[in-house]
Amino acid sequence: MAARHPGAQAWVPETGGITELRKAARSCEGCDLYREATQTVFGEGPAKARLFLVGEQPGDVEDQEGEPFVGPAGRLLDQALEEAGIERSRIYLTNAVKHFKFEHVERGNRRLHKKPTRGEAVACRPWLIAELNAVKPDLVVALGATAAQSLMGTGFRVSTQRGELFDLDLAELDEPCEFLATVHPSAVIRLSGDDRDEALSRFIADLAKAAETVGAGHR
Repeated sequence: MAARHPGAQAWVPETGGITELRKAARSCEGCDLYREATQTVFGEGPAKARLFLVGEQPGDVEDQEGEPFVGPAGRLLDQALEEAGIERSRIYLTNAVKHFKFEHVERGNRRLHKKPTRGEAVACRPWLIAELNAVKPDLVVALGATAAQSLMGTGFRVSTQRGELFDLDLAELDEPCEFLATVHPSAVIRLSGDDRDEALSRFIADLAKAAETVGAGHR
């Protein structure tokens, strides 16, 4: 049986901004994922960004480089952000889970993404809440179900509620903000042909709505 861990709360500093949080997160052992991952992959972006994007977890490239959304999904996200009129340098990007969860394939040394469990997302949630309280964004955009359900609960369905604006007013948040969910860019990558083109267009439309929500002056 896997060892039980207290969750990330034991490592989250009570005071400090993003720099202090990032430094503290490097030593987090709030769940078992730290054992196999190369490093903690914390969020990046302006300390007071108006737009806050949260995905599921770092991938193989992110695990090696220590930065969020720098692999294939990150490249597609960059394309979509550009077409939606959003400068990546002006948004805060992070993940609901800060360590890479993977499994090895039988041949070669490839590491394949493995979806984090609900327990792993819950264990890492204090870091996400701490990031939100430090940045205090106007709008949070969840990329995929893991991110959306980390903040809105397990009853939230991206398939039917994507693109809608909700109030994010959690007891743990210092200030409420707005919330919008869309798909994770990796979901678009897995498609091909007309299906991929349509999925990308819808993804861009969701991001464009996010840009409109925070104001035309965001770019």
